[in-house]
Amino acid sequence: MDFTVPRDILKEAVKWTAQTVPQRPSVPILAGIRLTAEDGVLELSSYDYETSTRSQIPAEVDVPGDILVPGKLLASITQSLPNAPVRCKLEDTRMKLECGAAHFVLATMSVDEYPTMPVMPQTRGSFDSKVLSEAISQVSIAASRDDTIPLLTGVRIEIDDDTITFLGTDRYRLAMKEFKWNPSEAGISTSLLVKASTLSEVAKSMTSAGSVDFAFDVEQTGPNSLVGFTAGARQSTSTLMDGEYPPVRRLFPEETNIHAVVKRDVLLEAVKRVSLVAEQKTSVRLLFDGEELTLRAGQDDSSQASEQVPVVLHGEALQTAFNPSFLQAGLSALDTEYVRFSFTEPMKPAVITGQNDQDGEDDLTYRYLLMPIRFGI
Repeated sequence: MDFTVPRDILKEAVKWTAQTVPQRPSVPILAGIRLTAEDGVLELSSYDYETSTRSQIPAEVDVPGDILVPGKLLASITQSLPNAPVRCKLEDTRMKLECGAAHFVLATMSVDEYPTMPVMPQTRGSFDSKVLSEAISQVSIAASRDDTIPLLTGVRIEIDDDTITFLGTDRYRLAMKEFKWNPSEAGISTSLLVKASTLSEVAKSMTSAGSVDFAFDVEQTGPNSLVGFTAGARQSTSTLMDGEYPPVRRLFPEETNIHAVVKRDVLLEAVKRVSLVAEQKTSVRLLFDGEELTLRAGQDDSSQASEQVPVVLHGEALQTAFNPSFLQAGLSALDTEYVRFSFTEPMKPAVITGQNDQDGEDDLTYRYLLMPIRFGI
């Protein structure tokens, strides 16, 4: 093998492919990135039995070949190279990498022992990349980071013809985003459970293109099935998660009798300020009363903060309290000028939605439900 590639192109391709390389591989061979060079194309791939990534970039291929090199080491090297073309050449069982005055020699691994990459399932449609990226960021914030309940580390994807709904929860909050996609056939109706981390990587590295293809098996959506994403020359697959996702939709109340509308950026900045004195696992308290929302944080025997912001309140005054980080995340997920809080009663979950006008209707395509916590905690 002997090929030459532009540094920046190789750097980004290796960085993206290396995301699948596990920190502590179950078998040593999974620590590698596979490089396949032929016909003016260099393909980089990695696979950990659950997730795979594959990327193709243009290359000057003098001698075609197929090798496996340590993935994390290759990523570290390519991120630090000087601004010059990169030449990689196989000599015996080692790969020589040259870039300007920098020279590296990497031991290769047995490519014959590397597992066969999974086959991408059939493409079922596509997303507008910006719409997909926004949906993933809005919902993945609510997915659990605690592996003790693996199901909640995933995002449920419900598909009903040309409408898709993403759902994520960690038991203390729930995010739901409904949006349109472009199915390749009419009448698709199914649900998938995908790791939130997989979707986050898709949002970070595959949504710079105009659209993202979405692939899955309609007939089989069990844990051995695959979901796949393709954008340009990049592909990613992941096994679906196993288990029944809890019926979280019913947590959204059918009716709410108290509504409060606040300017989103004003409230977000106020929450950030008063949260500075909120000790770990303590709350930010919100008092909605008349035309004023008062925020308070801190305990009587420690630092305290308070701030008032204007509010338009429909219904009786109430006081509630939220985890400050969770509240900030919900406010930050919106891009509207105003935010609406909808309540049934103070100690029941609040539904946070966005609206463009102070006196307008709220946008129900994105809803963020937040559990209150007891005052003084």
